[in-house]
Amino acid sequence: MITLSVIIVSFNTREMTLECLRALARALDGIASETIVVDNASTDGSAAAIREHFPAVKVIESGRNAGFGAANNQGMQAARGAFFLLLNSDAFPKPGAIADLVDYLRANPQVGVAGPRTLNKDGSLQVSCYRFTSPLHAWQENLWLSHGYTDWPHDAEREVEFVIGACMAVRREVFAQVGGFDERFFMYSEEADWQRRIWDSGWKVVFVPTACITHLGGASGTAQPGKVPAYFWESLDYYGRKHHGLAGLIAIRAAMVVGCFLRAILWSIAALVPSRRELAAGKVRLHSSLVLRQAFHWR
Repeated sequence: MITLSVIIVSFNTREMTLECLRALARALDGIASETIVVDNASTDGSAAAIREHFPAVKVIESGRNAGFGAANNQGMQAARGAFFLLLNSDAFPKPGAIADLVDYLRANPQVGVAGPRTLNKDGSLQVSCYRFTSPLHAWQENLWLSHGYTDWPHDAEREVEFVIGACMAVRREVFAQVGGFDERFFMYSEEADWQRRIWDSGWKVVFVPTACITHLGGASGTAQPGKVPAYFWESLDYYGRKHHGLAGLIAIRAAMVVGCFLRAILWSIAALVPSRRELAAGKVRLHSSLVLRQAFHWR
């Protein structure tokens, strides 16, 4: 009987996916498991390379790149395990991490999703838990009244609103009850939407610090430069409108306009310091562009 199905989405990340599979093989030691790679129409020979180096891995080749959520849905539909581990191709589990997540779900039947402590390549902490976007939270964060989970050192078990999609352990029952990702999200915000629906269905989402991974971040985005920012903001807009309506989306974007405008002013002042001029100029350009985008770019 298969305990765990690991699902990895690949898009033009051949070498990184192979490295991920090597780390995964070590991390899965002692766990009855299967590994499924859903390849989103890569053109770099990813599927052939995976079959050559890891013949036991099941490779599902999509005819087109339908997005992160759609590919994970394909993987979950094909999975046979009692638990699923959704893992990015640029995420590398430490020894024992996967077993810790599976054991936690076994011991806590009310928990539907468990996420690990996440580190950057240099070993520093990567924030991996967030609050759901809402008009109230958007205003709090843009006016520096709340920082969500960013000030928390991620060192203790805790119920959280959602964990990032780089590594998520999920019960099969959750997928059966809630369904998969909303495939109208191409990339970004799909894990927030899914975990909001999971919470709404009576399950909990928990951060498990004993499980640890390294996550490089942005791997698939390197294959489509220029498109990633558009995917991010379009997905955030869709999430806002889906869960808070048009009025809620307007409130969220208004909060960002105010917040980015204030930050542009502060960075303009910081630019007066010669040692910070170059950094500050870049920040001013960034926040100014976000003001214009959030105020005037509507579909």
